[in-house]
Amino acid sequence: MQNSKQTITEKIFSEHVGREVFAGEIIESDIDMVIGNDITTPISIKQFERSGATKLANPDGFSVVMDHYIPAKDILSANQAKISRDFAYKHDLKNYFDEKDMGIEHALLPEKGLVIPGDVIIGADSHTCTHGALGAFSTGMGSTDLAYAMITGKNWFKVPESIKVIFKGKLDKHVYGKDLILEIIRQIGVDGALYKALEFSGEVIEGLSMDDRFSMCNMAIEAGAKSGIIAVDEITKEFLKDKNLRDKPKFFYSDEGAKYDKILEIDVTNLDPVIAYPFLPSNGKSVRQAVRDDLAIDQAFIGSCTNGRLSDLRIAAQILKGKKVARKTRLIITPATQKIARAAEKEGLIDIFIEAGAVVSNPTCGACLGGYMGILGANERCISTTNRNFVGRMGDRTSEIYLANSAVVAASAIAGKIADPRDL
Repeated sequence: MQNSKQTITEKIFSEHVGREVFAGEIIESDIDMVIGNDITTPISIKQFERSGATKLANPDGFSVVMDHYIPAKDILSANQAKISRDFAYKHDLKNYFDEKDMGIEHALLPEKGLVIPGDVIIGADSHTCTHGALGAFSTGMGSTDLAYAMITGKNWFKVPESIKVIFKGKLDKHVYGKDLILEIIRQIGVDGALYKALEFSGEVIEGLSMDDRFSMCNMAIEAGAKSGIIAVDEITKEFLKDKNLRDKPKFFYSDEGAKYDKILEIDVTNLDPVIAYPFLPSNGKSVRQAVRDDLAIDQAFIGSCTNGRLSDLRIAAQILKGKKVARKTRLIITPATQKIARAAEKEGLIDIFIEAGAVVSNPTCGACLGGYMGILGANERCISTTNRNFVGRMGDRTSEIYLANSAVVAASAIAGKIADPRDL
C-alpha cells in the first residue's frame, strides 16, 4: 500500500499533475518557467522551428538570458548570440535579457521574480537546480527537452526519490553555504545523489541567508542530484517581499513520515572552510590542510552563479580592504548581475577591489566555463568560487582549480597562496 505522506518534491509535482504522485512515477508536468541562455537556446530554437511550431506554448514562461559570451568574445559567439536575439525579437519575448539588463541567469531570474516557490522549472543548464532554494522543483535538461517544453508547455519526468540532509550545530566564522554543499559532496561523492532530490533542512539551514541557500542548491548537481530544494520560511518570504513576482507563490512542505531514500545528519560545529581539490568537487579537504600544503596560486576568481552575489562581494571587500593582491597573483571579480554590481559600487566595494589590485568584469559565466574573462594557461593554479573543477574546466588541461568560498578566495589572493581567512 502506497504511503500517503509526501515529500515537498512529490507535492509540487502532484499539484502540477492534478493528482497525488510519488517517487518513481513517470509523469508529464506543466512547466512554469523554461530558461535558456546564449549557448543552449540556439539548439532549442533549431528544433522548435524544425518541428513546424510557430508559437510558444507559454511565452511568459520562457526566459532567455544572454550570459555566457556576452558581450561577444569573437565572431562565432556573436553569430551564436544572434540566433537567440532574432528569435526573441520575432516572438516579442517579454523575458529576454541581453546587455541592457544583463546577469547570470541563476542570479538574475530570482532577482526579477521570475522563478517562485512551488514552480516546476527547467533550463538547458545543469545549474538550474539553483532555484530550488525558493522551494521550487528546478532542474537542468537538454536543449531538445527545452524545445519540447517551448512547443507544448510541458515535459516528462520521473519523480525523483529524495535524500533529506539535516544540518545541526553552529557554523564557525567564514564557513558558509558553499562549505556545507562541498562537505555533502565530499561525504557522498559526485554520484551519491544520482537522480535524487537533495532536500536541505535543519537548524543551520534555518539561519542561512538566501545567498547561501542559492549556493547550496546550485551545486546539488555536483553530487549527481536531479534537484536541490529548501522549504520556504521567513527568510525566503523576506527575499520575495520586494519582488515583482511573476505569479502567486505556492508553499509546500514535506510531511512528517514521508518516505526518503536516506536521511543524512551533519554536525557543522567543527567544520572548517572546505576546499575542493582538483579534479572533482568531491575531493574536499579542510582549508587547514590546504594551508599546510602551501599551494601558490596564479589566479583567484570570485563570481559565477554559485558565489557572485552581493554577500560574496561584501565578504571579499571586508578581507581585501586596505590590502593588496599578491604580486604574482591576479584577482578577477565578477558580480552576478548589474543590480549587484551597482549595489557594490554604491557601497564602495568596487573601489576596495580596484585599490587592492583586482579587476572587476561585467556579469558573465565566461571565466567559470573557460570561455573568456579569466582563462587559465598551462600549469596555472586557480582558487575559485565557481562550482566545477574538472580537467580543463577554466582553460588549459594542465591547469588546476580549487573550489572555495569567497572569504577563502579573497584571503588567498592577498597571500598569493591558499590561505585561511580566519588567520587574517
